[in-house]
Amino acid sequence: MENKVTAPVDDAIFKKVVSHAKEYGFVFPSSEIYDGLQAVYDYGQNGVELKNNLKQAWWKAMVQLNDNIVGVDAAIFMHPTTWKASGHVDGFNDPMIDNKDSKKRYRADVLVEERSAALAAAGQKDKGDALEKELARLLEANDLKGVYDLIVREKITCPISGTANWTEVRQFNLMFSTQVGSVADEANTIYLRPETAQGIFVNYLNVQKTGRMKVPFGIAQIGKAFRNEIVARQFTFRMREFEQMEMQFFIQPGSEMKWYDEWKEKRLRWHKAIGLPAEKLRYKPHEKLAHYANAAVDIEFQFPFGFKEIEGIHSRTDFDLGNHEKFSKKKLQYFDPELNKNYVPYVVETSVGADRTFLALLCNAYTEEVTGEGEDRKERVYLKLHPALAPVKAAILPITKKDGLPEKALKIFNDLKMDMNVVYEEKDSIGKRYSRQDVIGTPFCIAVDHQSLEDDTVTIRHRDTTLQERVKIEELRLKIRKEVSFRTILEKI
Repeated sequence: MENKVTAPVDDAIFKKVVSHAKEYGFVFPSSEIYDGLQAVYDYGQNGVELKNNLKQAWWKAMVQLNDNIVGVDAAIFMHPTTWKASGHVDGFNDPMIDNKDSKKRYRADVLVEERSAALAAAGQKDKGDALEKELARLLEANDLKGVYDLIVREKITCPISGTANWTEVRQFNLMFSTQVGSVADEANTIYLRPETAQGIFVNYLNVQKTGRMKVPFGIAQIGKAFRNEIVARQFTFRMREFEQMEMQFFIQPGSEMKWYDEWKEKRLRWHKAIGLPAEKLRYKPHEKLAHYANAAVDIEFQFPFGFKEIEGIHSRTDFDLGNHEKFSKKKLQYFDPELNKNYVPYVVETSVGADRTFLALLCNAYTEEVTGEGEDRKERVYLKLHPALAPVKAAILPITKKDGLPEKALKIFNDLKMDMNVVYEEKDSIGKRYSRQDVIGTPFCIAVDHQSLEDDTVTIRHRDTTLQERVKIEELRLKIRKEVSFRTILEKI
C-alpha cells in the first residue's frame, strides 16, 4: 500500500510543529524556568545545528560562489548618528492601536491585512486587494486617522474581546535604546541595531579600498537585529531578537533594475535548493515602497498560517550611502575607471530572515506518515530535511551491546565524526532508535550487525523511504559525504 503523507496546511499542524520543536531540542522558550520572555526563543541542541547549517548554505551561496562578494561582521552597537542618517530615528515606526476592552495592542496595518486575507479566502480577492491598496495609500500619506476610519468602516474587531472599541492609531518606534558610558543622559543614548544593513553601508569604503573591489560588488553579513515589535507572535516568525542574512550589492546608477531582476531570480532558486517546494513559494511586490527603495518584492512561503515573507529584495538606490555621506561629511564615492567619473553607487539588497527560514524548513519538513491498514497500520513522524541541513547526518547503531558490535560501531563513529556531525546509540531496540532519529531529521541510520564482523559491511537505512542497503564500511564515508555535502544545494542555484 502507498504511503499517505499529510502536509502542513492548518493551525493544528502548526501547533504540532511548535510542540515538536521543543520536545526534540530545536527551540525552547527563553528563560523558561522563569516563565519565559514573550517573543524571545533559544535554539536547542538540534536547532542550533540546523540553523548553523542554514546560515552556512546562505554564506556559501553568497560569498563562496561569487568572486565579487565578500563578508563582514559589524558590531551591534553603532554611532547613534547612523540611525539618524538611515531614517530610523524619525521614520522606523509601526501604526499601533489598542482595544480598550481587552487591553491588547495591535498593529493597525496587520489588522487590515488580515481582513484582506479573509476576504480573499472567502472568494472576494478583488475586494481584499482593493483594501490593501487603500491601506498602502493611507500609510504612504501617514494618514493615521484614515487608517482608523478604515478599521471602523470594515467593522474589524479585537480577536480577544470581540469588540471594536479602539483607541486612535498612533506611531510606535521599534528601536530599543540603551545608554553607553558612565553617565545616563540623552547624549549617551545608543540603539540596538534594528537591521544589519547599516553595518555594511558604514563599512562600504573600508571594504572597497582594502579589498580593491570594483563595482559591481557585494558585501554580505549574518547578524542579530532587534525590534520592539508591537505584536510578536507565530513562534520564531516574528521575534524581538532575530537574525538576518543580508547582502548589499553595489552597482552603477541606472543598472539597478537589471541587477534587481537577477537577484530576485537567484534568491528564489536558493530557497528551492534548500528544500522549500516551488508551489509553496511566491513573489509579492510591495504596494508601499520604503523611503529608500524604487522597487521591492518579498519572497513568501506558505506557512500553515498562510503566505508570509521570508526574504525581501530591494532596490535601495543611493539613499543609504548618500545620506551617510551627508551626515558624516565623508566622501563615499567610487571612481569608475570605465566611465572615468565618480559616483555614489546604487544598491540592490537581499535580506532573508534566518529564523523565519528556519521555521519554514521545519514546517515543510514535518511529516506524518501512515502505512498499512487495520492491524498492519503504522504511524510515523519524521522531519524531511535536506540532508545537508539536517542537524545529525548519520546515527551509528550496533544491533546488540555484545559480541564486539559496539567496538565495531564505535570505530565507524570515530572515523565519521571527523567529517560530519554523527551520533552513536546502543540503547533500546533498533526500531525505537530509528524513530528517535526520524523525529530530528537524521537522513541515514547505520546498523552494525554480526555480518559486519564477517565481511566489513553495514546496513544503511534511508529516512524518507525506510529502504535499506548493504554497503562496505570502507565506502561509507565517501557515500554519506556526497549526500550531505553543501554541493548538493549549491549546484542547484
